[in-house]
Amino acid sequence: MLGQTPDVAARAPLYGVIVCWFVFALTFLLRRRPPKAQATRRNRTATIGIALQMVGFVLVWYRPLGRPAFAPIVSVPSWAEVVAMLTLAIAAVSVWLVNAAVRRLGKQWALAARLVEGHKLITDGPYRLVRNPIYTDMFGMLLATGLALSRWSTLLVAIVVFAAGTYIRVRSEERLLRGAFGSEFDEYARRVPALIPGIW
Repeated sequence: MLGQTPDVAARAPLYGVIVCWFVFALTFLLRRRPPKAQATRRNRTATIGIALQMVGFVLVWYRPLGRPAFAPIVSVPSWAEVVAMLTLAIAAVSVWLVNAAVRRLGKQWALAARLVEGHKLITDGPYRLVRNPIYTDMFGMLLATGLALSRWSTLLVAIVVFAAGTYIRVRSEERLLRGAFGSEFDEYARRVPALIPGIW
């Protein structure tokens, strides 16, 4: 029985993470599209950040750099079960939060760093917890995928690359928001962390 635990503990988070990825993608594909808003300002530096974030995701999904299929990231059965539960919890919470964040942003959500006509500073819903909940959720999905598929070393490299990309994107987008909202944004930034409560 103990010999089967690592296999079960590895398959559950893998399939759970794959399901969460489908829901994560559907959040953006099936969202109600409001009337197209005219962009008033853009920051193209964020494109570098997007590219780095995508490299992080490629690292955790890339099988030749990963461990054998369905092998747990840790070998002790009880720890494998803990990691499996943690992996599924991170993925599920990430999907739930990204749905709330995208719904709350509405027409203001965009892949590129930009402001639209009538842009408002959103500070409620998931934005009262962190200023960039979608990036927090993306990090959660990266972490869950890495725990389900990667080696520790690959996951750590992916986290560093993703963090660099996220830092660039956050700084680019917040320059736009600071320029548009001034002291209102500064007060919000003092009160609410950028990405992870208690860390940054």
